[in-house]
Amino acid sequence: MGTVTVMEDDDLIARIDALVEHEHRLHTRSTQGEPLSEAEKEQLAELEVRLDQCWDLLRQRRARRHAGQDPDEAAARPAEVVERYQQ
Repeated sequence: MGTVTVMEDDDLIARIDALVEHEHRLHTRSTQGEPLSEAEKEQLAELEVRLDQCWDLLRQRRARRHAGQDPDEAAARPAEVVERYQQ
């Protein structure tokens, strides 16, 4: 999984959906008594970061559009930034 690049909102939403589906599969396995390998645990952590980055980028694009600015000027923020946000 690479970094998030500039994309249209629909493409970004499709990416979020795919990441959520993958995350859900891993969570389902782990809650049904099938322990995740260390690699899968790392993958799950990466998925959560990528999801945070995608959601952040989508929010930025929508905010820019709402403010009359170009949504394509929004950029994915580093994991270190989005992971510090309060829920």
